[in-house]
Amino acid sequence: MEDYRQYLNELLLMTAQQGASDLHLSPGHYPTLRVDSRLVALTNKKILDREALEGLVFTMLGERKELFLVEKELDFSYELEQKARFRVNAYYTKGNIAAALRFIPDEIRTIEELNLPQIIKVFTKLSQGFVLVVGPVGHGKSTTLAALINLINKERTEKIVTIEDPIEYIFKSEKSIIDQREVNHDTHSFSKALRVSFRQDINVMMVGELRDYETISAAVTAAETGHLVFASLHTNSASQTIERIIDGFPAAQQSQIRSQLANTISGIVSQRLIPRIRGGLIPAVEVMIATTAVRTHIRDNRLKQLDLTIETGYDMGMISLDRSLAELVRKNEISLDRAEFYSQSPDALKSLLK
Repeated sequence: MEDYRQYLNELLLMTAQQGASDLHLSPGHYPTLRVDSRLVALTNKKILDREALEGLVFTMLGERKELFLVEKELDFSYELEQKARFRVNAYYTKGNIAAALRFIPDEIRTIEELNLPQIIKVFTKLSQGFVLVVGPVGHGKSTTLAALINLINKERTEKIVTIEDPIEYIFKSEKSIIDQREVNHDTHSFSKALRVSFRQDINVMMVGELRDYETISAAVTAAETGHLVFASLHTNSASQTIERIIDGFPAAQQSQIRSQLANTISGIVSQRLIPRIRGGLIPAVEVMIATTAVRTHIRDNRLKQLDLTIETGYDMGMISLDRSLAELVRKNEISLDRAEFYSQSPDALKSLLK
């Protein structure tokens, strides 16, 4: 097992040193890194077989091995001798063990360092509300959430609780008190942790992922009762996010959650990480701010109007995804082809570039 630990450490250090976002360990393949959204096979290593994968994954699992063998898939975090931290998803594929590891930097980067729009800082000034950071898998939602929470930590004296599966970024309390709770380790579920939070004198909550309507309901209730709640969701736009949340509830409850969302939503940040012309990734970001018009559209179930309201709400700080993409093209950060690939409306994008 020590041989596998040494090999694992070598792979993890290589992931961190080469600026990769992910390491993939799959049967019949070389260990593979994802660098700037591209997969790069480590062809100087051996192709992974069953024995090697079991050795590598069981080394990371430690005492969680038995739980994994029962569940067949498991999310957890793994730290390499205080040098690097990873979010790990271990799973089975065709009877073989595999794993995907996401590298988590030690330092929590700022809004400026992440090239995010300054307007999203307004969400950290709120005393209560519901703020969602959304986007596809692997497009920086957790990193943006960490930046927002850490800004509150640096500027405000608050009690902050995060609920994650697993814990990713490690916060260091500055002006605020921060408690980080991990599902299946510190609590049984997201929804239960949210329900008991009302007895913990909390000001700000961060929910790693809204996975089911029970968790969403508890998060919205927390926002209604005077808390500032941040959370993430796997959706592609602000309008789709509201629609997805409402559709996730039983039909008899959809009217109620629509009304609650209209009252509590403060904003939605939807982002994509786009390959830069000069290398690396840069975010294109849609920002919806909950104006009276936005709340009315949600309450009246006119969700298709949200996109137009965002596009015409630039003077109020709102940014459409196409406007963000167009700005990146103008600054020569990304190519037009890339912008069109990620655009929700290539014709609208072209008109913004005229």
